[in-house]
Amino acid sequence: MRSGVRSRLFLVRQRESPVAVPKRKTSPSRRNMRRSHHALGANSYVEDKETGELKRPHHIDLKTGMYKGRQVITPKED
Repeated sequence: MRSGVRSRLFLVRQRESPVAVPKRKTSPSRRNMRRSHHALGANSYVEDKETGELKRPHHIDLKTGMYKGRQVITPKED
């Protein structure tokens, strides 16, 4: 087999690659800049109108069982 034919076969096989492969390694600086938006923010809390306790917004109060002024679940007994 001549070298020209062998190189053409290699190019044909190379083009049939099913996945995209990066040409260069991503540097740590570039990788970390991309991930700069992945940090978690602090949890937000609101003051409950009735009890004055801090609670997560849009969550059921497990002590009273209330959500949006309605009784959703039966409160836990201590």
